[in-house]
Amino acid sequence: MKFTELSNNIFSQVIADYHKTDHVDTPIQNPYELRSIEYYLYLKNWIDTVQWHLEDIIRDPNINPVEALKIKRRIDKSNQDRTDLVELIDSYFLDKYKDVQVMADATINTESPAWAIDRLSILALKIYHMREQVERNDSTPEHQTACQQKLNILLEQRNDLSIAIDQLLSDIEAGNKFMKVYKQMKMYNDPSLNPVLYGKK
Repeated sequence: MKFTELSNNIFSQVIADYHKTDHVDTPIQNPYELRSIEYYLYLKNWIDTVQWHLEDIIRDPNINPVEALKIKRRIDKSNQDRTDLVELIDSYFLDKYKDVQVMADATINTESPAWAIDRLSILALKIYHMREQVERNDSTPEHQTACQQKLNILLEQRNDLSIAIDQLLSDIEAGNKFMKVYKQMKMYNDPSLNPVLYGKK
């Protein structure tokens, strides 16, 4: 099984599991072995799925400002968790391909495998929710047609991205490309780097 086939299957499983309750406070029940790549893929998409729905909630024009701030803080933490997990998945690939003999003319990719998989995870959510719009029976035929056109593009995009990720992994495994991972080093969450947090006058 290709890596993106595994990923897409798990992402679909996560989204289906989440929508059994469709609530942002539903406890995760990850069915995979702890620290396995399947475990990390499930966790990755669960974080993305909960954040997707938090982003919906916070856009309610009638939301209580205090509640909105709580959700904003929760989204900030979710973004950091997401980044940490992407870096963890990249560590899996670095370890997997650590003994590959890199070719002299090998090239580097514009993004690491895990950041491409991050985009694949978000695409799974876009596809699920755009399909929901297509299947709405309280909307107009025009709305359904427009959403079907968007869904077709999203499905094509997922197919193209899946092919590209699998090709990247094959190239890394063959030594034709090499991985080089940079930590994100986000500054706004760091009390020693964010001037608001360290009290710059």
